[in-house]
Amino acid sequence: MNPDLRIPCGKKKLKNKQMKKLSIVSALVPFMLCLQADAQPGPIVVKVNEVKATVQPTMWGVFFEDINFGADGGIYAEMVKNRSFEFFKPMMGWTVKQKAEGDILVQNRREEINTNPRYIRVTARNAEKGDLSMLNEGFRGMGIKSGLRYDFSVMYRQQKPGVKLHIELQNATGQIIGETVFVPEKAGNNWNKEAVSFNATATEPKGKMNLWFEGDGVIDLDMISLFPSNTWKGRPGGLRADMVQMLADMKPGFVRFPGGCIVEGFDLSQRYQWKKTIGPVENRQLLINLWNFIFAHRPTPDYFQTYGLGFFEYFQLCEDIGAEPLPILNCGMACQFQSAEVVPLEQLDPYVQDALDLVEFANGDANTKWGKVRADLEHPAPFNLKMMGIGNENWGPQYLERLAVFTKAIKAKYPAIKLVNSSGTDPNGERFDLLNTALRKRNADIIDEHYYRRPEWFLQNANRYDTFPRNGSKVFAGEYGAQSDKTVSVDNKNNWLTALSEAAFMTGLERNADVVNMASYAPLFAHAEGWQWTPDLIWVDNLKTVPSTDYYVQKLFSLNKGSKVVSITLNNQAIAG
Repeated sequence: MNPDLRIPCGKKKLKNKQMKKLSIVSALVPFMLCLQADAQPGPIVVKVNEVKATVQPTMWGVFFEDINFGADGGIYAEMVKNRSFEFFKPMMGWTVKQKAEGDILVQNRREEINTNPRYIRVTARNAEKGDLSMLNEGFRGMGIKSGLRYDFSVMYRQQKPGVKLHIELQNATGQIIGETVFVPEKAGNNWNKEAVSFNATATEPKGKMNLWFEGDGVIDLDMISLFPSNTWKGRPGGLRADMVQMLADMKPGFVRFPGGCIVEGFDLSQRYQWKKTIGPVENRQLLINLWNFIFAHRPTPDYFQTYGLGFFEYFQLCEDIGAEPLPILNCGMACQFQSAEVVPLEQLDPYVQDALDLVEFANGDANTKWGKVRADLEHPAPFNLKMMGIGNENWGPQYLERLAVFTKAIKAKYPAIKLVNSSGTDPNGERFDLLNTALRKRNADIIDEHYYRRPEWFLQNANRYDTFPRNGSKVFAGEYGAQSDKTVSVDNKNNWLTALSEAAFMTGLERNADVVNMASYAPLFAHAEGWQWTPDLIWVDNLKTVPSTDYYVQKLFSLNKGSKVVSITLNNQAIAG
């Protein structure tokens, strides 16, 4: 075979045999340059035997953060909002109808249980339909599908037996489109969890769930839950299958989770703590979501994290879709845009221990403390964790100090684990220069760079990594998305210009695969009626998923990822991309 493939520009057309020698992605730049043949005459020469770099399996991945109702109200398929009454306003999401004041009361057992202290006590006095009820509005409504089975569950404690629960699904006008009756079987002071299932009779994007009580008695209720039966892989209490399928269809090399700014929290009390997100869902302590209040132009006072999608489920998702897990852990720093709170260095040990324990949870055998926790969650095999991020988008000398402590401890115990380090908020400027210089001197494994810029920036920076050092630290393009207007603007849109500018930039990432090992667009999901940030890769409502133009670009690159980078020149000069 001729090692030099010449692609003529201008009026000549490529032959089929010539086209087959180029992948779809590697062909993008040559074809775009062919459009400018009059300005740049001459053949494009592809030296197929001159390998410049190896493309890593992790090259194209996805970044998940619970923003834009990405988890609760999104991929986590729970349909009941505020199911455990732990929102700041305990009855937010619920509308109560009662004849006598106090028939439905919020109770608190904080001294007994501090992870899920609130529940409600219902006192029914010969109640009939219309007397005593609770209506849940869901997350901007409930998406209900005709003929689909729905699984209702509740934790209860009967103080005085004699109450029946009638469960009704309603459409937007209040008509019943699915119903059943739940009769509690057990009495006494112990909490019990039971479930009942029923089918919907109509499709409704703005449904609600009504509970009305019949009889005479007193019952305590908690964790009032409703899930569709068609979750991903049919797992009870699982994920929305259509949203997961959108990720699986991309065949991502990795999934970065759980963020994003929620890793940091407004302050350290609101930081993400992975150990609080595993085990029985009723024991996972709800926390306010950072995006609840950050943007005054998009307030979302009903945005909380139930952690029904926790670290075990994240690892499981990665395994399901064949992606490497990339967990990001708090480094002892809260969001520097908000409180800028840091934990003193002498108090950093618990944060470091969380990182060490996470490796054991993911990779340890059942004889280890945290490996046994994973095995007890019915996953005896390890998740084969190979990398983790220390800090999200942190910067400054305070980050470097804390990162050094983490790195020393993790590398001492787990030298094979690759560590992702933050280069701050921007791809240039004082913050970036400080961190990039210091991290490269430390020979950091992977440096995480973020770019939220207008399309022009992406077009102008397709050759950004052509001059980066080929040895030493590798780059993770951890968050990027072309902004059609400006960063943090409600007027940003997904359009062909943003998508094409990202495609041009991505050709530069893949062409420099010996520098850039990983890349992911951000944010991933956005609820059409609950978003805080635009643009986003995949838009959803309660029934549908709608991929953006940018999604198709990401999918194109991911599904047509090359394995080797070869020399491509035009007029004897390297193509800059």
